[in-house]
Amino acid sequence: MAKLGFHLLCILFTFAFSTVHPRTISPATTVSTSELDVTDSIQKSLNVLSFSPQPQQSQMLTSSELSSSSSSSSILSLQLHSRVAVHKSSHKSYKSVTLARLARDSARVESLQTRLDLAVNGVKKSDLKPVDTELSVENLEVPVVSGTSQGSGEYFCRVGIGHPASQAYMVLDTGSDVNWLQCAPCADCYQQADPIFEPASSSSYSPLTCDAHQCKSLDVSECRNGTCLYEVSYGDGSYTVGDFVTETLTLQGSTTVENIAIGCGHNNEGLFVGAAGLIGLGGGRLSFPSQINATSYSYCLVDRDSDSASTLEFNSPIPHDAITAPLLRNSKLDTFYYIGLTGISVAGQLLNIPSSTFKLTNDGNSGVIVDSGTAITRLQTEAYNVLRDAFTKGTKELPAATGVALFDTCYDLSKRKSVQVPTVSFHFTNGKKLDLPAKNYLIPVDSSGTFCFAFAPTSSSLSIIGNVQQQGTRVSYDLENSVIGFSPNKC
Repeated sequence: MAKLGFHLLCILFTFAFSTVHPRTISPATTVSTSELDVTDSIQKSLNVLSFSPQPQQSQMLTSSELSSSSSSSSILSLQLHSRVAVHKSSHKSYKSVTLARLARDSARVESLQTRLDLAVNGVKKSDLKPVDTELSVENLEVPVVSGTSQGSGEYFCRVGIGHPASQAYMVLDTGSDVNWLQCAPCADCYQQADPIFEPASSSSYSPLTCDAHQCKSLDVSECRNGTCLYEVSYGDGSYTVGDFVTETLTLQGSTTVENIAIGCGHNNEGLFVGAAGLIGLGGGRLSFPSQINATSYSYCLVDRDSDSASTLEFNSPIPHDAITAPLLRNSKLDTFYYIGLTGISVAGQLLNIPSSTFKLTNDGNSGVIVDSGTAITRLQTEAYNVLRDAFTKGTKELPAATGVALFDTCYDLSKRKSVQVPTVSFHFTNGKKLDLPAKNYLIPVDSSGTFCFAFAPTSSSLSIIGNVQQQGTRVSYDLENSVIGFSPNKC
């Protein structure tokens, strides 16, 4: 299986950009500048190093409280936390925190691009077989090894697993489908905030058979004594391997959903430090929304440098004042959520970027996805260059600073309390636009006043709207009507 990725990573994409005349937005709807509170952002960066996360306790449930509340008409909710509120930072400076985040982010993006390459190039489930075809949890040679131990996942939800419910922090991930958590006995487990889940202590734990439809929906699976084994590799070196089972999950308010297919991982490695596992929110059949037949779901990502909490909600309607955009799907890969994006503007001026740059093609290439796990928005290189140049033209009065990691446009704002910067806006195919607050695209990279433009180029055809741009906004996925909604300040 590992060999497949090496061949596909060699694929190069070339893009043709045609000349497009600039278009001006009507002044009545233009927000040309946005204010960045420099002092507040720096103070939050200082606070990150002093957070002392406390695992939250939730009510233990009795058998009489278990209910089949997975009805698609009921609103289900989970608490949502930033990484810093769950996993205490071991870094000595905020710049070190930033560099670790960006390293994780680059690995994340590589993983998403590799998965899309596999799908677009016609790699089938039958081609994805483990190196060790006699998959053994007790004696497993995993096909990939991660050299990164910093930990992935910038946002976590609090979930009860099993009956009685054992509380666990799980990574929130719109870019994957399979739900899983670390389980005892643990042949290889990374550090997590909560105790390792004990299957023997749960009366609702039930292994899946090899002919179960959930087992057959896995990309990689094997049989052992008639039960289903799973393997998920994320392309960045992270993986999880173990038993594929069904369990009861307890959400906020003691609401339970039964018979959720979830991986019970006995061998786990890579970018997940802090969390017990992962809740897959993608569009595939094994994702949590698909399994509970959710008509919609939404989340609000709090400031990543905050220890405050928000919610992940299922079956809740899009707020009436949401800015909506078409939700598109890729016939080659049903996991990702694509958005109908036509352009980007800076200070009310639409940029010279052809709308075809953002269009999802029939062969499954290009397009723009909305992803909870990617931090920094990635744009095709030529599109990024146009955006960056327009932004720097509008910030000539700000003192420049040396670039940091993947950021090539940075400023020294150490002597400023606040600054006015050009507003960056996304324009959708239905004619609506989303104005981003300045703090969602000019972010601190240290505690000394260095701020960088939070976009980055990619050589891939896939563009990604990351979670920095989503912060403070409730993002709603109306799965029934194929609409994405953005509701600023609705955490």
